[in-house]
This record gives sequence, C-alpha cells and structure tokens, in this order.
Amino acid sequence: VQLQASGGGLAQAGGSLRLSCTASGVGRSISIMAWHRQAPGNQRELVASINRGGITNYADSVKERFIISSDNAANTVYLQMDSLKSEDTGVYFCYIEGRTGGAAYESWGPGTLVTVSS
Repeated sequence: VQLQASGGGLAQAGGSLRLSCTASGVGRSISIMAWHRQAPGNQRELVASINRGGITNYADSVKERFIISSDNAANTVYLQMDSLKSEDTGVYFCYIEGRTGGAAYESWGPGTLVTVSS
C-alpha cells in the first residue's frame, strides 16, 4: 500500500488550497479515506473522513469551510480547504483503511505541509 499526497503549500488567511491523495496497491478494498492534521506542539487530529458510500464526517473546527470528496475508482481523496485560518497550519496526513483477503489494514501517507499566513 502506498499513498501519495499533493497540494500543500502556503496560503494567506481567507484563501484556499486543495489537497489530493491517491492510494496504490489496494485495488477496490478501501472502506474509509480521511485527512488528519498535526499542528506544531499538538496531537494529530481528524480533519475529515469519507466512507465508500460517500458519508462524510468533519471536525467542528473545519465545518462549513472544508469539503472532503473522493473518486473511488481512482482510489483518490480530496480536501478542498476554503476560508483558511492561521490555525489550519500543520502537516496534513492522508489516511485509508479497508479489508483485503479478509484482513483489515490501515495506512498513512507521508504528510504534506499547509502553512496559512495571517
């Protein structure tokens, strides 16, 4: 299983960024795709998740500002981040979980840095 993320970078407060993450080596076995983030000095936290049926879940801090979506056929998850705030700064990690061959698995991407300047 390999995850490759892109789209991080620098944005001004109030601006937008879009993250994407593609999983390879997992066929059609993914059940949940998500984004977590870790700000300096803080623990990693869930930002948003989406299951294979399209049901989404968001952290309260990003509701109404971020949208998670996915392309199941391409094993790709996106995170559209609008109205960015300085507190959105952190390393964003793509995450997947699923089952293959009867065994559950989970995998983390390497992280992509998002910096929001005020």
